[in-house]
Amino acid sequence: MARGIPLALLALAAALSGCAGMAPRDAALPDTPVPTAWAAGTTAAPGSAATSLAQWWQRLGDPQLTALVEQSLTANTSVRTAQAALRQARAQVDVQAAGLAPQVGASASAQRSRSGNSGAGNNFQLGFDASWEPDVFGRVRAGVNASEADARAAEASLADVQVSLAAEVAVNYIELRGLQQRLVIARSNLASQSETLQITQWRLQAGLTTSLVAEQARAASEQTAAQIPALEASLAQSRHSLAVLTGQAPAALDAQLAASVAVPQPGDELAMAIPAETLRQRPDVRAAEQRITAALARVSQADAARYPDFGISGSVGLRALTLGALSGGSAVAASLLGSISVPLLDGGAARAQVRAQEASLEQARIAYQAAVLTALKDVEDALVSLRGNRERLVRLRSAADAAGNAELLARQRYSSGLIDFQSVLETQRTLLSTQEGVATTVASLSADHVRLYKALGGGWQPQ
Repeated sequence: MARGIPLALLALAAALSGCAGMAPRDAALPDTPVPTAWAAGTTAAPGSAATSLAQWWQRLGDPQLTALVEQSLTANTSVRTAQAALRQARAQVDVQAAGLAPQVGASASAQRSRSGNSGAGNNFQLGFDASWEPDVFGRVRAGVNASEADARAAEASLADVQVSLAAEVAVNYIELRGLQQRLVIARSNLASQSETLQITQWRLQAGLTTSLVAEQARAASEQTAAQIPALEASLAQSRHSLAVLTGQAPAALDAQLAASVAVPQPGDELAMAIPAETLRQRPDVRAAEQRITAALARVSQADAARYPDFGISGSVGLRALTLGALSGGSAVAASLLGSISVPLLDGGAARAQVRAQEASLEQARIAYQAAVLTALKDVEDALVSLRGNRERLVRLRSAADAAGNAELLARQRYSSGLIDFQSVLETQRTLLSTQEGVATTVASLSADHVRLYKALGGGWQPQ
């Protein structure tokens, strides 16, 4: 009869596992307003594929940028940290899954003891024990599901780090090349202003102008010269940022990036996916979706904890006074135990834990909606900025051409004594301002493309 009790519990657990289960909860993603097309962009034509952005940095046509991005994706500390977090999450899945299988252990002991005047005695034991908790109400399985969702979220978070890192490297590289172009412009204008200053000093010596004009010319020249150290400092800081992003010491790229190179520009037009497809491409949105799945599983896990737990355990051992006697049949001892644990009074803790997990699930749903809305905003913002900088660049280039012609004419006429120095000063300031505006906008336009690629989820390939 005693042997039948554990077997009856096992049969009961198996039967319950076939028919019992937690009430299913709504696993659908929360409703979020998603437009059918982008307000400020070109969506791929129906039936045609959107431009692949898995390695968008190659579209900029700069081998040095490509090498820096690829190096950062392998050596950057943030990427390595995210990779370690993914390994941890995957290991946690194995930890949770182990709870579904029986646990088997072994033990051995040897004891020598003496009591009073009696002689010393030996006691030898060798045994195996096993235990299993049938997951009748799905508590352990829900924990496994939550861990699996956490692992998928960690995988998406790694992709999100890679997407952000590639964009950060590209933006820093573009900023560096833009600063180099501005430095070239500043030095060119300084040379022109120095030439004007020399002419002014000659005219002063000849009595053809006043000391006021000479001092104005010197002030303009020194003001332009003062910009050069600031630009050089910004250049050094950009090189340091790129080196650290690629996992190197701050000064490691100084020689490699010393030469002045034009700002890289993207190639042909970009055919974008529709908003709904873009959201599937964004790793941060995928991570938010997996966090909902994990939170949903934890609600089920907390709910299952309110129901009874069943356990089956048993052991087989050998016990004898001598080692040789362990092999005898009389030394065998065996036991089988069935158990059931039922929560009766816990002060409402179990139900409170369910409510806590439901609140966590609601937070995950809201976070998903926020991620979707942020993703849509990122794309629209990048498109608007791109369009605005394109129009601005056209105007600035026209203004820079006109300012260059005006500055040349003003210097020629001043040398001939046909106009006063104030006109020269004004045209030189305008030229420097418009040329800097062109260089800055060219860099901003290229950075806008990078931000658009990032907003579209470029920089990784979904599995």
